[in-house]
Amino acid sequence: MSAVGSMPDLATDIAGRTDVYFNRTREIVARFGDQLVTYAVFLRRPVIAAPRLMLDWLRAVAATRGTNFELDAKYPEGSWVGAGEPIVYISGSLMQLSDLETIFLQKLGAACVAAQHAYQMCLALPKVAFLAMEARHCAGAEMQEMMAYAASVGSAAAQREGARGFIGNANDATAHWFGAARGFGTMPHSLIGYAGSTVRAAEMFHETFPDENLTVLVDYFGREISDSLAVCRHFPELAASGRLAVRIDTHGGRFVEGLDPGESYAVLEMHVPGAIRHYRSDIELRYLVGTGVSAAAIWRVRDALDAASFPKVRIVASSGFNVEKCRVMADAKAPIDVVGTGSFIPEIWSETYATADVVEYDGVPRVKLGREFLLRKNGERRRGGG
Repeated sequence: MSAVGSMPDLATDIAGRTDVYFNRTREIVARFGDQLVTYAVFLRRPVIAAPRLMLDWLRAVAATRGTNFELDAKYPEGSWVGAGEPIVYISGSLMQLSDLETIFLQKLGAACVAAQHAYQMCLALPKVAFLAMEARHCAGAEMQEMMAYAASVGSAAAQREGARGFIGNANDATAHWFGAARGFGTMPHSLIGYAGSTVRAAEMFHETFPDENLTVLVDYFGREISDSLAVCRHFPELAASGRLAVRIDTHGGRFVEGLDPGESYAVLEMHVPGAIRHYRSDIELRYLVGTGVSAAAIWRVRDALDAASFPKVRIVASSGFNVEKCRVMADAKAPIDVVGTGSFIPEIWSETYATADVVEYDGVPRVKLGREFLLRKNGERRRGGG
């Protein structure tokens, strides 16, 4: 699936979706004379460089318009970029570039921030496999593609530092970003409700897809421990071979079966006392010993599985696993095998705004006052790649 979109639609899309003052600038420049310009594109916060969607789109526009843009990516995809550092210099005709700024900025900022989040999450839990579950949190197909791409970039950066990273995602359309032919997944809560019991839902899935590994949601009836063990006893061969996993997705309105605040503290005191013996914020405490999928909950499920002689049954954890939650889980040494998450998607959208300024006009450095840091450094040469 192309991330660029249908070529015949580009002209219409650009005219309709760009800011009007850029369309008017294009007309003014066409009337009074074109110039060769260079844009510097940057974000105001540190990010992981994820410019491919923007660059591919610019190349497609250039080809459609019969022009050429010089795209000088100063940071390779997946590299760390400091706040205010130009990520890409874009050079070409002002008439051809002026109406593109709105749209090419849309294709850069959010991807870079999401990539940075994915990178941090993977490094926080380097031994854990991640599954990208971005689709349900996206505002349409274009954002879905962007967020899957971003997760793959952040994951690859973390993998270069030894993390397992993202092993795939939850839908077929964007699985290609993870080198997969299709997405991963077994069952939603609606299948449990339809079946009437957790074990029956697992039976239905296994009968329909006998060759697939089985991951069973165990929180529907609030019996995370009981239903986990029931499923394991029903599928002893899958459990013994490592083909069975239980997924905890308990919502924040209640504790996992058998836990309360006191018992949650006791679980962590037994396994990782250091995790709760120093200052914690309210959010960190919730992730450690609170309701929902806490570190204590994950330890409780692991203890129950091991005590019942199911050591090879894996635990999949989901529900709000953002950067901070991953770091807290790492502190608690939570025995997670896989994290399913879409929480690399930026929460503070204003942090994703990319900005572009023209820094050269016909080869002469010129930029608005206060943005001199964007000018090319003396002696810096263009690398090309348009």
